[in-house]
Amino acid sequence: MKSAVIVFPGSNCDRDIQVALADATGGEVIMHWHGDASLPDVDLIAVPGGFSYGDYLRCGAMAAKSPVMREVKARADKGTPVIGICNGFQVLTEIGLLPGVLMRNADLKFVCRDVYLSVETASSVFTGNYRKGQVIRIPIAHHDGNYFTDGDTLKALNDQDRIAFRYVSPEGARGNGANPNGSMDDIAGILNEKRNVLGMMPHPERLAEEALGGSDGRPMFEGLLAALG
Repeated sequence: MKSAVIVFPGSNCDRDIQVALADATGGEVIMHWHGDASLPDVDLIAVPGGFSYGDYLRCGAMAAKSPVMREVKARADKGTPVIGICNGFQVLTEIGLLPGVLMRNADLKFVCRDVYLSVETASSVFTGNYRKGQVIRIPIAHHDGNYFTDGDTLKALNDQDRIAFRYVSPEGARGNGANPNGSMDDIAGILNEKRNVLGMMPHPERLAEEALGGSDGRPMFEGLLAALG
């Protein structure tokens, strides 16, 4: 399995996802500079977290205009799996690969802590190694993770089983402060219609081995190897 991690000025999680992918899959992970419009043949593309371009103008808006993103979108349209984490999720909405927007957190504060997620669907290459309804612990670190979309799109996401993760309590219950940013319908991650693009605000790469304090993120990367390797 061969992967590419897109690197922007301001990325700060690109090495994290590189290490997680290399460790879980054993495959080559290319660090691909955003200014290079070409992209080698790969099985997976990762758009990492961080603060691309310092989050100036609007989170992900400037990175979405980077030369390589046209090719990322073209590859996704042809079926190549693409994962966008945190700032990567924001970038994927900016280029139209995923619907909706990521707004300022409801309390207007940066939040950095572990949260609990319910796996809402196991029917994707990203979530196939989890069980539907499984509760996992994953870190977050963002100021603009408040997901919002229109009512018709939200209905489509629910009807088409495209909500990948929701914020829940450790016991798996929604509400009562489990949602850290005010995200609509407690959404933490969504899929595109073809189910080959995932955007999520939490960072599975930051909890992918026990040395980091837990491994709830690791099944995602091992599942990708099983599906794509």
